[in-house]
Amino acid sequence: MAAFGAAGPLQVLAQSGSTLTIAYNVDLPSWDPTVGPSAVNPTIQALYKSVLSQFIDQNTDLSLKPDVLTQWGWNADRSKISMTVRKGAKWHDGSALTAEDVAWSLRRAADPATGNPIQFVWGKITNIKAEGDKVTADVKEFEPTLFKWMAFLTGYVMPKAYYEKVGKEGFEKKPVGSGPYLVEEFVSGSHMKLKAFRDYFGPKPVFESVIIKFVTDPSARVAEIESGRSDMTMEIPLEEFDRLKSKGLGGTNAPVSDIGMIFLTNVEPMLNANVRKALAMSINKKALTDKLMRGAALPIDTLQANTYEAFDPSTKVPYDMAKAKALMEEAGYSKDKPLKFKVQTTRGFKPKDFEVMQAVVGMWKTIGVEAELEVYEVAKHYELRSQHKLAPAAFYNWGNAIGDPSTSTGFAMFSMSPHSAWKTKDVDDLIGPLWGEKDEAKRIAGYKKADKYIADNAYVIPLFQYKQTVMFRKGIKAAPHGAGFVQPQSVTRA
Repeated sequence: MAAFGAAGPLQVLAQSGSTLTIAYNVDLPSWDPTVGPSAVNPTIQALYKSVLSQFIDQNTDLSLKPDVLTQWGWNADRSKISMTVRKGAKWHDGSALTAEDVAWSLRRAADPATGNPIQFVWGKITNIKAEGDKVTADVKEFEPTLFKWMAFLTGYVMPKAYYEKVGKEGFEKKPVGSGPYLVEEFVSGSHMKLKAFRDYFGPKPVFESVIIKFVTDPSARVAEIESGRSDMTMEIPLEEFDRLKSKGLGGTNAPVSDIGMIFLTNVEPMLNANVRKALAMSINKKALTDKLMRGAALPIDTLQANTYEAFDPSTKVPYDMAKAKALMEEAGYSKDKPLKFKVQTTRGFKPKDFEVMQAVVGMWKTIGVEAELEVYEVAKHYELRSQHKLAPAAFYNWGNAIGDPSTSTGFAMFSMSPHSAWKTKDVDDLIGPLWGEKDEAKRIAGYKKADKYIADNAYVIPLFQYKQTVMFRKGIKAAPHGAGFVQPQSVTRA
């Protein structure tokens, strides 16, 4: 689906009193946030959340708060769940949002035939029923993060009657949600125009109209905000952020739940433990974060950022170039006899992503590695990762908006996960029992143990926790969100 509404050039200056214009760093491939690759792309969730409501929402500190559901919980033995649906909520077509919409959305998500990439979570509940403003379900298999997922990827309430009437193609042509904005126009690869939904159940947005431009080139986003064609943008080069701040533009550069990491795939030469450990030990993360990233990132040694529940500061991967060289020599490699393999990275998707990997490749060269750096779009990364065809090493930005270890270490390292690159039984033996662990303290301790084992064996190379640059014109303000959501409904006037 290419477009609906009237397309036209968007070169006029922003700063209209009732209109907010945002230069966004990604395109929106699909309007259904519950199926396909878009459903598991953390970077576009804020766009979905502007139009569609989730079962449960998040505060800026990642804690849960009501959205369509006002109450939720387990029974005493955790064999059933019960949820209360908000009264008075409406869809953008004016019809009432009901408990049956919630129940149908959950049943649809749990159905393998629907194509929900997180079906393995939703499929753990069954016998989903709606009665009055209540929705109940039986627990087929205990999932400790079930309610967290209701505020995360694919956790959206879809309009049953409308979707069944118009079907998949009809929904793409004219999406109907229950969020703060409704869609007036959408041109894939260009922009979308939103209008405030007068019957929205939550706080009313400050701006009546929103134009979101899809501007994937970071230098073009800088031009958008500097020229005044956009009121707001994000993920711009750090040097440009500092320069524009000095010129009087507003901005925030705050830690978010995203981390930068290097996936290692369990193919040669990564099957050699000495090679893996040498690669990890030879990366000077502090130099990357302090100098190259200009302080806009924090070094990490596991897949847990310091805001995640299983973060353990005692697990460390030392920077030791001498040890790294020795390990490479044990593996049979040196600067005179270099190891060669391909490394993949995005360029401009996140600030300094390409430059970071250039620097890493340079560090690896000093221990006897000649890595070929290949640039690809993030969509290609998803495709290759789902097919287990990533290069031996591949840089990626991992988003974990709920901060749970199952959605970092769990999904990134468990072999049955479509999101993992390293797939081996020893790791599965540590993570597997944690999926259904009912004792929360034991579950978190189990993930800390898995993280230490993974770090000791260098099965993945965590680099840093990101800070997110958000820039806006004078006269407006936007508080940073821990998940990195840049949402028009959260923007206010200064």
